[in-house]
Amino acid sequence: MSYGNLLYVVDGGVATVTVNRPDKLNALNHQTLSELAHAFDAAKADDAVRAVVVTGSGEKAFVAGADIGELLEVAGQAEKAAELAAFGQGVFRRLEELGKPSVAMVNGFALGGGCELALACTLRTASTNARLGLPEVSLGIIPGYGGSQRLARIAGPGVAREWILTGDMFGAEEAHRVGVINRLFAPDELEEGTRKMVKSMLVKGPVALRFGMEAVLRGWDLDQAAGEQLETEYFGKASITEDMREGMAAFLEKRKPEFHGR
Repeated sequence: MSYGNLLYVVDGGVATVTVNRPDKLNALNHQTLSELAHAFDAAKADDAVRAVVVTGSGEKAFVAGADIGELLEVAGQAEKAAELAAFGQGVFRRLEELGKPSVAMVNGFALGGGCELALACTLRTASTNARLGLPEVSLGIIPGYGGSQRLARIAGPGVAREWILTGDMFGAEEAHRVGVINRLFAPDELEEGTRKMVKSMLVKGPVALRFGMEAVLRGWDLDQAAGEQLETEYFGKASITEDMREGMAAFLEKRKPEFHGR
């Protein structure tokens, strides 16, 4: 597929998905969301893709938010507004359930829908000059692309309430402190640092990575006992894979493992 608002590049096992509307601060309109859905599906279906990096074009913004013009079109229409939110949620759920690690490389403003896009990724890195937030209440609405739920699960309900109810922007260091950002880098070191982190995952067992992500994702809403039961199921599934036997053999033979995702 030829993308109008995205750049999609696969190199060295990593698909880099770049929202490419720098003149609009990479705002998410319907076309961009549709293209993101296609890109995530393509990355999932491509065995050559082991991980995904999501970022935005230019130095000013990762994604500055949703397209306000399109939001205005559904003002006063509850059903159409709900459909718009459900569509965005579905796109981001594709990313969250990709089965392959995804990293949001936040290079500037990540506000509203942009923050929600970052939250849907497995991990998040950011430059020290990044700014994040969910300012929807300033427009008389609330987050609609899953942000209220993911932020509460990632950073806790107290942080989620503060971010959502104040609508404030938070610096990268504060976002890192509360657990929204996993790793911080100087602006000129963001890409290199992010790629290095992704590379460290590529040498691990693909099945183990998928099971580990699924255990965390599915265990979010379970109590401790149920979560541990889920963990035992994935542990058992991992123990019968070729990757498990290769990983153990490589450790005992003091060599690097060669995983094949089986």
